[in-house]
Amino acid sequence: MTVRPGPAVLPPSLRAWLGLIAGLAALVVVVLGVSYAGHDKPGTVDRWVIQPTADSVGPPWRRVALVLDFLGEPAGAVMLVAAAVTGWLLFRRPRAAVFVVAGVGAAVGTATLLKYLVGRTIHGDGNLSYPSGHTAFFTALALVVALLVTGRPGLGRTARTLLVLTAALLAGAAMGWAQVALSAHYPTDVLGGWCTALAVVPATAWLIDRAADRLVPRRTDAGRRARR
Repeated sequence: MTVRPGPAVLPPSLRAWLGLIAGLAALVVVVLGVSYAGHDKPGTVDRWVIQPTADSVGPPWRRVALVLDFLGEPAGAVMLVAAAVTGWLLFRRPRAAVFVVAGVGAAVGTATLLKYLVGRTIHGDGNLSYPSGHTAFFTALALVVALLVTGRPGLGRTARTLLVLTAALLAGAAMGWAQVALSAHYPTDVLGGWCTALAVVPATAWLIDRAADRLVPRRTDAGRRARR
């Protein structure tokens, strides 16, 4: 029995570019985290963008913001991830399904850990705000799906890169706007959440591909021994 490797979740043509972007994003996360560690008020950049209040947006856009916010809550996030995992399993892409869970989980887990390390708050001591977990989740999910879709043959490196970055930018901008509009986060929080996803997802994809490619020869060797 010969086990064939599944398609890579991180297209080889994008590894160098996304590796560079991930490194720059990680640097932004660290710089912002150090700059706002322990703060409980908006910074200069935050006030330049918008003064966070409880009524930053009114109807009907407030409803749109609330819907986006729900998609980043546990119930909404689980529904989106479950739908994505089910879809890739139906297409017989188990590596892709693993990447959905691992990529999104790693981004959210990293954002949660950073919140406790940085200690920035909004509207009270119990509301840790940096980086935005909602923004990290939504950006990570969009980035994961975009990588899996653009990994199919027929697209050049430039087109793949633009599609992946556009998906991440649109998702991050949409959820980031909702979080700032609802006064749940400062603008620099959502930037940190966006960059967290950009830093973590490509690294997770590379690790999954490396682990899966190592596993295939072992299964092939096991199958050969079983036939003897």
